[in-house]
Amino acid sequence: MRFKGLIFQLAAVAFSLALVGAAPPAAKPNAGKPAAESALLDILAKELDRNFQALKSKADPAPYFISYSVTDEESSGLTASLGAIQTKGVYRRRFLDCSVRVGSAELDNYHLLEGDRPRFAAAASIPVEDKPDAIARTAWRETDRAWRAAAERYLRVRSSSQVKSGQEKAAPDFSTEQAVTAVQAVPRYKFSVEEWTPRIKRISNEFGQFSGVLRSEVSLAFRREVRTFVSSEGSRIQHGRNFYRIFITARAKSYDGNDLVTTDSFEADDPTHLPKDDVLLASVRKMADDLAKLLRAAPADPYVGPAILSGRAAGVFFHEIFGHRVEGHRQRDETEGQTFSSSVGKPVLPEFLSVRFDATKSSLDRTDLNGWYAFDDEGVAAQPVQLVEKGILKTFLMSRTPIPGFAKSNGHGRRQPGLEVVSRQSNLFVDSTNQVSDAELKKMLIAELVKQKKPYGLYFEQVTGGYTTTRRQGLQAFTVIPLVVYRVYADGRPDEMVRGADIVGTPLASFAKIMATSNRSEVFNGYCGAESGSVPVAAVSPALLVSEIEIQRKAGGKDLPPLLPRPRPDLNQAGPEVIQ
Repeated sequence: MRFKGLIFQLAAVAFSLALVGAAPPAAKPNAGKPAAESALLDILAKELDRNFQALKSKADPAPYFISYSVTDEESSGLTASLGAIQTKGVYRRRFLDCSVRVGSAELDNYHLLEGDRPRFAAAASIPVEDKPDAIARTAWRETDRAWRAAAERYLRVRSSSQVKSGQEKAAPDFSTEQAVTAVQAVPRYKFSVEEWTPRIKRISNEFGQFSGVLRSEVSLAFRREVRTFVSSEGSRIQHGRNFYRIFITARAKSYDGNDLVTTDSFEADDPTHLPKDDVLLASVRKMADDLAKLLRAAPADPYVGPAILSGRAAGVFFHEIFGHRVEGHRQRDETEGQTFSSSVGKPVLPEFLSVRFDATKSSLDRTDLNGWYAFDDEGVAAQPVQLVEKGILKTFLMSRTPIPGFAKSNGHGRRQPGLEVVSRQSNLFVDSTNQVSDAELKKMLIAELVKQKKPYGLYFEQVTGGYTTTRRQGLQAFTVIPLVVYRVYADGRPDEMVRGADIVGTPLASFAKIMATSNRSEVFNGYCGAESGSVPVAAVSPALLVSEIEIQRKAGGKDLPPLLPRPRPDLNQAGPEVIQ
């Protein structure tokens, strides 16, 4: 069974301008004009041309397309707990992926056979120095390896009874796209782990005053990523971006063994966009307060009825139940459920809802979006794509794998190094014409509770992620994993936090239950895992009112809270604690 999982963490929508404590100097990108074409780009292009011409003249079957993709990562990070550094490191690495296609664009070695998705990529390590001979030798070996695997697979494809009978020939295996030449400089900011160390230690130390917290961590991660792409079609591309992430997590254990967790995270592509210390300290305190409430909260009961999903929760909801099902490659795979394959031009959502994906948009209202990029992993420029307009499905997210009726890529072919490209999500936006204020949305929830004679509804404030199954042999179902959930009572009693609930359901039934949205969107940033690995994504959505949602209880833990009392903060000075 194939799962598409989303690890989504909260991203703050508003950043405070105040600063508590000392901060490192403002980070500035290097001044100057964009760099000229890099040495790496030139080395790869020359070796690709040499290998392509040699294979074209000598190999049988000959390749009709070769591409090299290098991902150059510089990363650093640190993790602290209760004021002490736990991990610290600085890394630099490069990965080369080689794609070889033999046959023709109509039928090649990537052709699906009964859902068998081939893999030829290998993420070979290459030097981080631009030494031509060392890089060329690795590219040469990888090209030979990839061609041998491609040739063997192509023979299987050609001899397949499925192909001979004419099945699955409604679309070619590879689209024709215009070659692109583009070199974009990736800013190199003045950023130092050492300058951030005292801040991360101070923020993490704040958890020490909250007795209910069993474990806690504050981490900072930085990655500068430069992607270089060359192809036998003539594309020569270099681009990239920076990733910065502060991730905060706190855990507790309930009296009945349930593991409780609260998280928060802040993502940016410029370190000056990260929050100031007062925002981070406020986040720690809210997380600790939520954990204290969860420790006192009653376990959630199975429930079917009206609910409100916050904008953050709604973003994950749409990513899971809609986004994965409109990825183009699923529409030509007979082992997939193909929920929307025959729905183009038909209503799939309420008329007041539209959905678009836009990888060109890097921020929204001062919040950086995790799913932006300049070019996808097949060298196709990013572009906005209107998937649903006023409830009507218009198209799919496309890589260079065509499907019937959609012959071209729209810049959504993505992968992590070492895996094959498939169509994937980027920045998802949910737009609504049936908007009301948050207060009015809650009034509508109460009215729906009265109408359905339900004593309470639910409000999902915070979620951490979700997963879905799209395969034909499995259930067409999804799960969204909430962290903070409230009961909202119809009789006006104060909202009550509950714990241990998962949102479950099936896609088509869930869409029909959406009644209205708020007039304020929220941002989720995260990483999505599927066939082509983990890729950065974002989801932007207003809060949703649904007439019916289903929750089930989480599987409970069996471990009890610690028997031993906690160490005192002054343990080293006061001597060992006597256990009564």
